[in-house]
Amino acid sequence: MSRVSEILKNYSHRNAGTRAKLAQIMNTGELAGTGKMVILPVDQGFEHGPARSFAPNPKGYDPTYHVELALEAGCNAYAAPLGYIEAAANEFPGQIPLILKVNNNDSLFPSKNPLSAITSSINDALELGVSAIGYTIYPGTANKNENFGVLAEYIRQAHEVGMAAVVWSYPRGEAINKANETSIDIVSYAAHIAAQMGADIIKVKPPVANGIGLKAAEATYKNLSFNSLSERIEHVIQAAFNGERITIFSGGAAKGTDEVLDEIKQIHQGGGFGSIMGRNAFQRPKSEAIELLQQVMEIYKK
Repeated sequence: MSRVSEILKNYSHRNAGTRAKLAQIMNTGELAGTGKMVILPVDQGFEHGPARSFAPNPKGYDPTYHVELALEAGCNAYAAPLGYIEAAANEFPGQIPLILKVNNNDSLFPSKNPLSAITSSINDALELGVSAIGYTIYPGTANKNENFGVLAEYIRQAHEVGMAAVVWSYPRGEAINKANETSIDIVSYAAHIAAQMGADIIKVKPPVANGIGLKAAEATYKNLSFNSLSERIEHVIQAAFNGERITIFSGGAAKGTDEVLDEIKQIHQGGGFGSIMGRNAFQRPKSEAIELLQQVMEIYKK
């Protein structure tokens, strides 16, 4: 049995259309058939502002540039908000699986309790022929109940029409300080919540070694050891239904090539299903971005 078929067995509760879309993503690009994936996400212009996102590589202001980058690098899929996905679907129809980010936040009014705005619909996703919708939740915020409720409806609608659902699960809120947003217990909790919500693919940040973020969890984690990133990744995968849900990790803030590749090696060693890498790719000149993404893919092939 192929690795993709093995993974799809964990989704036997989903309809044939949704499973086909998951297979399409896993069978595209340089990592086709491996069960691993590298996705290019370009929602940063909406989330952080165009200059902060694209000034380091001005070609990024052009939405078609990113699709070309994803295609030339051999990515499994390309994820973005409505405007960029419209351009991708129009200019490159059917050439790469698309993920429509249906809710987005901006940086113009920062809040300790963010709630992303709904920026597109399932009908938009259908018209554009995407493989999946993407949705961000912020576990831990005062707005989490509304956040979870809207996500539940989007996942239901996506599955009804045979699409997959990708959930960005990013802990936030007044009770969680910035450093603890990536603590091992809170990242694992975020992955588990996304799995419980019905996510087909879960996106979380790599957990860093900064102690335990939730006081109530301190006793539980007292005798557990997570000295390396690979051990922490393994625990996050365990939290996602013991590895039965595809869980990928964000690339985070821009950093050097060696640091990126070392992180990827540990994600792979810990059983991560792949990476969703934006700024570390599209902020570099195209040739450098392609080289980096292909180096990442070579690690996941091993």
